[in-house]
Amino acid sequence: MSVVGSLIFCLDCGNLLNNPNTVAGSEIECDMCQASYPKSQFSKLKVVTATSDDAFPSALRSKRSVVKTSLKKDELEAGATIKEKCPKCGNEEMHYHTLQLRSADEGATVFYTCTACGYKFRTNN
Repeated sequence: MSVVGSLIFCLDCGNLLNNPNTVAGSEIECDMCQASYPKSQFSKLKVVTATSDDAFPSALRSKRSVVKTSLKKDELEAGATIKEKCPKCGNEEMHYHTLQLRSADEGATVFYTCTACGYKFRTNN
């Protein structure tokens, strides 16, 4: 498995090192300070990224709101299922459907319902 877009920095000077997959030989050398690192040190490199809930500007966060709907159970089950974390119980799967509630030149409103606890919320796209 190759990692695309990972950045590796020199521990001595902070310079960006070349991608280990594109360097010949068994060592990666820093272009600035000539520090040397074995390529095997990066063979099992795994990059994991995550976005925290507070990473988005408040204007976007404020568009999320709780929705009370009168949809029947069969209407909810007719919607698609998506891997989305429930903000209430942490379940990793939710049903969703969209409705065009605003003018045609604006995005649709997406309604989510947790498959575990039934928590509902909406976002405006």
